[in-house]
Amino acid sequence: MSIREFTENDYPIILEIYAQTKLDELRYENKMFELLPLEKDKIRLKELMESDIYLYDNGSVLAYGAICDKEIRALFVLPKSRGVGIGKELLKFLITKTSSAAILHVAESNNAAKNLYENCGFKVTETFETTYNGMPVFANKMIRPIGNE
Repeated sequence: MSIREFTENDYPIILEIYAQTKLDELRYENKMFELLPLEKDKIRLKELMESDIYLYDNGSVLAYGAICDKEIRALFVLPKSRGVGIGKELLKFLITKTSSAAILHVAESNNAAKNLYENCGFKVTETFETTYNGMPVFANKMIRPIGNE
């Protein structure tokens, strides 16, 4: 296993992982969402590309995460690779990349992800309405205080 920095050659696999996983975070909503491919989602793509991106690579890329300053902006694990600690390992790695309290946002209904984040010291501090592909969704802001093990 290796967590490594993103290179331009990784762009297609990032798009593929996003396409396979993005709607999973919204699967507990009471509505159907249509995937907006990352390359067509100008806001999320801009935020991702201005971040430091890291890939979980064991010969093939299984996950990626991104951080910008203290905000974890992405954490996506391929469905076939979930449940074995890859997301937790990548999250812990991303946390080491900030010297202040880490912040992230997650769909309020995504309890599996929220449990992972809470197990790593994050706490819900705010609930707000946002949108995905033009449809409203409630999200939580979560913060992990510095030094919170």
